[in-house]
Amino acid sequence: MSEPRVPGGGGDTAELPCGEEIRVREVDMGMREFQCDCGETHAVVTDVHPPDRFLPEFLVETLREAVETTSEEMPEFDTPHLLGIVLEEFPSEVTVADVSEDQDVGYTMLWCSSFDARRLHEVIVELVVELMEHAVSHSDDTTAVTSFEERMLEFDVSEFVDQYREERNVEEEDVYA
Repeated sequence: MSEPRVPGGGGDTAELPCGEEIRVREVDMGMREFQCDCGETHAVVTDVHPPDRFLPEFLVETLREAVETTSEEMPEFDTPHLLGIVLEEFPSEVTVADVSEDQDVGYTMLWCSSFDARRLHEVIVELVVELMEHAVSHSDDTTAVTSFEERMLEFDVSEFVDQYREERNVEEEDVYA
């Protein structure tokens, strides 16, 4: 398993999973993905993107109540934790750059993935569902475990992402060439 690539902090460029680079100052806080010179579309996420970009607010609140973080800098479950889960599962598909020294970009962390924004959204939902399944499996309440497992069998990640993105009006205009 390869280690995630972490470019030097504050630099002008961030390395992408494909090996290309992107100028950090070209990534604005509204950007969700961009068309790379490699021909692929890469998702981008910054630490200022709220976790409800990917998950409903009620679920974000539930995760914040249930998940204990070990970070003093980020004691509350947030977007960096979601991307950490993705990075752990797909280390060669995500790069992360610490740009905290560049005061002009408006964010301190930048993640770029080999997935496009929609596929990254699906991956995050899939991993959160796995996290929830793991947590529920430790319950002593067998009825709750069985009920949750039955609901998850009916849960369609792709359909959920389609509906959620439609509700949030995520459109093609979020793609930058």
